[in-house]
Amino acid sequence: MNNNNIDINQLMKMLSNMDKKDLENGMTKLNSILNSNDKSKILNQLKNNINHK
Repeated sequence: MNNNNIDINQLMKMLSNMDKKDLENGMTKLNSILNSNDKSKILNQLKNNINHK
């Protein structure tokens, strides 16, 4: 299994544990990342936020 699959599995577990409001906020953030020219910086910031919870 490569790292992408592990990350997807972790993401799916996180999403399944979120309530609807958190999920909507997460999707809004994801949409802004996908439309951003600074994806790697934002992704790293999100990873740090997730790891510190």
